[in-house]
Amino acid sequence: MIVDVEIRLATLADAANIAAMSRDYIEHGLPWGWRSERIARAINDPETNVAVVGPQGALVAFGIMSYSEDNAHLLLFAVRRANQRRGVGSALLEWLEAVARAAGAQRICVEARADNSAARNFYCVNGYHERRLKKARYSGIVDGVYLEKWLRSVPGSALKG
Repeated sequence: MIVDVEIRLATLADAANIAAMSRDYIEHGLPWGWRSERIARAINDPETNVAVVGPQGALVAFGIMSYSEDNAHLLLFAVRRANQRRGVGSALLEWLEAVARAAGAQRICVEARADNSAARNFYCVNGYHERRLKKARYSGIVDGVYLEKWLRSVPGSALKG
C-alpha cells in the first residue's frame, strides 16, 4: 500500500534532523559519518536530491539520491519506526525512482547493512535485487549487501524496468 504523503526537497534547516535520523536508524553501532555538515553538502549538491516527508523539525522519513551518468545511487534512506509499514517509505522510494527515471538513470544502486533484514526485505519487495555481500563494508565492522533495480532496458539485454 502506497499512501498519499507530501514529499518535498530538504532545506538546510532539515540537515540536523536528517543527520540525527541517520545516526539513530542507519549508522547505529558505527562511527557517525553523516553529520549535519555532510547532509548540508548533499542538499546543496546539484547532482543529489535530498527528499523528506514531514515538516521541518518533525521529519517522518528522508532519502538521499545521487546521480552520475546512467546510474542513481540511493545513499541514505530512513523512516521513523512509528511510520514504518504504513506506505510512507514506499511512497518516498517511488518518488525518488521517478526522479531518477526523469534524470535518465537506467538503474538505482543501494547498499544495506547485512544485519538489517527489514531494509533488505523492503528493497526486495520494491523490485531491488541483492547482488553481492561485502564483508566489513561499514567501518570495517558490519557487512553490507549491494542491491540494484533496473529502471530501463539495457541495449542488447532482456532486462526491463
